[in-house]
Amino acid sequence: MPEGAGRCYGRLDLAARPAEPVEIAALHRDIAWLHRPALLSSPARRCRDLARRLGPAPRLEPRLRELDFGDWEGMPWDAVPRAALDAWATDPAGFIPPGGEGMADFLARLGALAEALRHAARDAVLVTHGGPMRVLPALLRGEAPDLLAPAPGFGGVVRVELPPGPGSSPP
Repeated sequence: MPEGAGRCYGRLDLAARPAEPVEIAALHRDIAWLHRPALLSSPARRCRDLARRLGPAPRLEPRLRELDFGDWEGMPWDAVPRAALDAWATDPAGFIPPGGEGMADFLARLGALAEALRHAARDAVLVTHGGPMRVLPALLRGEAPDLLAPAPGFGGVVRVELPPGPGSSPP
């Protein structure tokens, strides 16, 4: 069973389950069409370890971190008060987990990254978490993200194609 199974974790630095060679091969095939992409990874160990299997020297990008769940970090989901989960589901944009990161701050940091990526003149592979993967495609396209959309699973690939940006350096 994975280290965080059944637990709330965002910033908690857990190891990912080891990727199988067939999964790594599939990810390499998924990104093979890119021309010398920048490889950016969340600093979290569960992303960093995977990024290192995809290419040499991934750049650690703090803006790719998962949402900080504050006091909920590491708690079993069934120990998080039901009323708090209901409040979060009712108002995902306005609810802030106790001691955690608000959605406005989460979207602001990912929006800043999306802006940098849009203006970069190269392809990029981002190794990140479900939360950022849920909202970054919309932010990259300049759209409002669906905060309740399902996130891709482990090893999931989301492809976003944008017109070339005016910049000439990696994000």
